[in-house]
Amino acid sequence: MPDLHTEFSRLLPADEIAEPSPTLLKDQRNRFTSAPDIILQPRSVESVQTIMRFCYEHRIPVTPQGGNTGLCGAAVSENGVLLNLSKLNRIRSINLSDNCITVEAGSVLQTVQQAAEASNRLFPLSLASEGSCQIGGNIACNAGGLNVLRYGTMRDLVIGLEVVLPNGELVSHLHPLHKNTTGYDLRHLFIGSEGTLGIITAATLKLFARPSDKATAWVGIPDIESAVRLLTETQAHFAERLCSFELIGRFAAKLSSEFSKLPCRHIQNGIFYLS
Repeated sequence: MPDLHTEFSRLLPADEIAEPSPTLLKDQRNRFTSAPDIILQPRSVESVQTIMRFCYEHRIPVTPQGGNTGLCGAAVSENGVLLNLSKLNRIRSINLSDNCITVEAGSVLQTVQQAAEASNRLFPLSLASEGSCQIGGNIACNAGGLNVLRYGTMRDLVIGLEVVLPNGELVSHLHPLHKNTTGYDLRHLFIGSEGTLGIITAATLKLFARPSDKATAWVGIPDIESAVRLLTETQAHFAERLCSFELIGRFAAKLSSEFSKLPCRHIQNGIFYLS
């Protein structure tokens, strides 16, 4: 194997070669530690192409990494290149006529939500790690989040993708067209592929009208069957207006209340709770 620091110092700007740090090397649960030969943080798609082309020619493994918020150690690198995309984080455009936004893979989910909100739109993907997880990882893992009932998973929110293939070739389909009925839809190969088929560098995502109001209910129930019945009845009444329907056990609700120091007076009346 060639000396990677020497080779990439020749191929890339100096600020795209990162020093090892716990933020990059440790997984979210602090159970696994990466041991890459080098950590790269490209700022441009061209740099990603250069990296992938070199690694392809020299058979060097590449582990893509986003916000490193996963809980199963999927972004842990044992050798080769740890490719962290956090510097590839521009919001390229917002198209209100077509209700879409084009962002780079390292864009933090919360930043995308805020950009949509500033344009009086909604990007509905929402999950606990939204302040640090990144769009590329959301797409690569087909993130679900809280609002799947109404808006679907990340797969349903992606209109187009830009991907660098293992050999460095760029495949770009960042069109804003919602009704695209032509040919093979290659984006679905990459959504949920967890970086095994290529490096997602940018995506065009759907935006929605912001709801004018919302309501949340906290319901105590005796068993799972009651939750299913209530979900069916609620969907029949509210149809697509129902965004989320979350189940939590009493013990988990109690721990959450104590940990957040937000007392909840209603953790006494059910075995399970819905919100």
